[in-house]
Amino acid sequence: MPMPISRRTFALGLAAGAATTVLPSPAVAAQGAAEPFFAESTLWDSTVDPLASYHVYGLATLPDDTILACTEGRHEVCDAGPHDLLLRRSTDKGQTWSPSQAVVPSVNGQSYANPTFVVDRTTGEVFLFFGLCVRLPENTSCSSDSSTMYVISSKDGGLTWGARRELTGLFAHFPYNWAMHGPGPGHGIQLDSGRLLLSVAHRTIITGVPAAERHYGASTVYSDDHGATWKSGGEVPMGAGLPVVGEARLVQRADGRVVMNSRPGSGGDWPRDVAVSQDGGLSWSLPTMEFSAGLFNGVDTGFLRYTGGQDVNRVLFSRPDAPMRWNMTVSVSYDEGESLRYSRTVHPGRSYYSDLARLSDGTIILLYGCDGDLDGSPRRVAAARFNLEWLTTGRDSLATGPNLTTQTYDLGRPAARAAGSGGTATVLRDATARDDARLAFAPAAVGDFVEYPFVVTRDGEHELWVRHYRSPDGGLVTVTVDGKKLRTSTVDLTSFRSAGYDVVLLGRAALTAGRHTVRFTLAGAGRGGGTAISLDRLTLVQAFAKPDVREEVTVDNGGLGFAVTGTWASGRSIPGYYGFNYVTHARGTGANTARWRPALPGDDRYEVLVSYTADPNRATNAVYVVHHASGTTSKTVNQEKRGVPDARTGEWTSLGTFTFRAGTAGYVELSDAANGYVIADAVRFRRQASS
Repeated sequence: MPMPISRRTFALGLAAGAATTVLPSPAVAAQGAAEPFFAESTLWDSTVDPLASYHVYGLATLPDDTILACTEGRHEVCDAGPHDLLLRRSTDKGQTWSPSQAVVPSVNGQSYANPTFVVDRTTGEVFLFFGLCVRLPENTSCSSDSSTMYVISSKDGGLTWGARRELTGLFAHFPYNWAMHGPGPGHGIQLDSGRLLLSVAHRTIITGVPAAERHYGASTVYSDDHGATWKSGGEVPMGAGLPVVGEARLVQRADGRVVMNSRPGSGGDWPRDVAVSQDGGLSWSLPTMEFSAGLFNGVDTGFLRYTGGQDVNRVLFSRPDAPMRWNMTVSVSYDEGESLRYSRTVHPGRSYYSDLARLSDGTIILLYGCDGDLDGSPRRVAAARFNLEWLTTGRDSLATGPNLTTQTYDLGRPAARAAGSGGTATVLRDATARDDARLAFAPAAVGDFVEYPFVVTRDGEHELWVRHYRSPDGGLVTVTVDGKKLRTSTVDLTSFRSAGYDVVLLGRAALTAGRHTVRFTLAGAGRGGGTAISLDRLTLVQAFAKPDVREEVTVDNGGLGFAVTGTWASGRSIPGYYGFNYVTHARGTGANTARWRPALPGDDRYEVLVSYTADPNRATNAVYVVHHASGTTSKTVNQEKRGVPDARTGEWTSLGTFTFRAGTAGYVELSDAANGYVIADAVRFRRQASS
């Protein structure tokens, strides 16, 4: 049996804000773990099955381990075209599946969308929510203008379904002229209280309405009587300067609060959005960005409470781990999804929407779209099943636990400042901070700092993680522990697209039991020109296995740290680029330049790799100039020749390995002084392994 979590919160004072979570020791982990396994089935395939596309999914597991998988069966590759809702069932834990059944068939071109399951684990009844979408006659796009939301339910494990009930009237009181109401998709949840809860994305009609006036938003629907009646919960706050929320998943945290993890937008690469509810979805905090999962294309993801209660606190997250829809990856988090400790690629090719579920024996079910040649539509839909041992490559097991010991320290409280350190520190209330507040420090000058004492409860090597707040005016910060720099000594707190939280592993340090100090010092302006410092939480981890952390910094065209002189045209016509696009310039005299400036985490040697799209009209003598700690080095690249493809997109060519100082002093520059078209896409700085 898994060992229970014990948790202790220290009183304010020398160890103010600290909490400890003790999990099984490494000695326990040596016995009892299951053998890793992975298997996958294709449920729908547009090259074999009769419809043009199978996209957008609902997934549920019932108390008896019946699995229900639902998809929009699209008669044409179009969001607003005719759609059936197709269902397949498995009663043997995903080994075999029933034939595809049109549980909600399209009649006369009806467009049914956004299948979303909610399972009542008390009664066994399963509810399927969906929308009936309509385009206005003058709408020539492939997006609907309005929808009617319905729910049907089954009491026999999805074999038969009752009459539909319309729920659209639940949203009439909102003042945003919402006309589209898209449940989920995927699945809703049942709270500890028994409440059934799901998210709903909204917007106005699109015909004749500018994008800025469409009021994209999200709210919730809930039932406290096992689905007999449904009510409208609160909307996530909307307004200027706030992230735009959309398709979302819900997870109830160990403290009872509900987190909404949302897709923020379409096009480009984004972090996720999060909002928090303290009253079971009746009201929501201001939304904020969550950067820890990285930047990736706007897409619906899986987000699932895997274990909790008396077991280890685990949350699973699935998404394409790339700036575009490639590289389906599942990760496990031990801190409510705020950092992703272990990750594994399930499918390195094109990857789209996904959802996650769990069987009673701990088997993980992943339903996801994959393969094909289109950015927005998969070729097939796969159902993968695997266990925790496979996902973590043996570093975690339901039988033995992940072998972690954590201590957390609240940084959202008044901090100490030594004599001579100027600036102003303010504690800001924020429901998306882990302890409801974060520290905002406005330094007066470079060298100003804040520091915190913390108490280590036992000797040993510890990982040190910091959850911090990134903002457009964020500064460049040096972090020390007991006056020493760790492997990651420098962090740029500048945000990309909007403000929000991020998590960074500072490194590992041998710490003795007793008092220590962490200090955050302004080292200079961030890449946005600001100097603000905002902090949330310090976490110490003693672990049997290392986390999956990439030691590289990638600067993409159009992203944070990228700048051009002159006019560079955006392009997407030639594949092989990293992210959403690339920019290009015709051959010239060198007056037009592109520059990639990273924020590097420490003084070290870094391999510099460049991505571009190869083509016969490209320059054969594109000159990249690397500005490093020892001076400058010019490297000539033939952009007619392809680089090495990466599962996270891009085709990469190495310029060599160079020594860089921590921070933003180093950069790479490319000009149009060449004999053909010059492509400026992305530059990656890959840190060399420590000895």
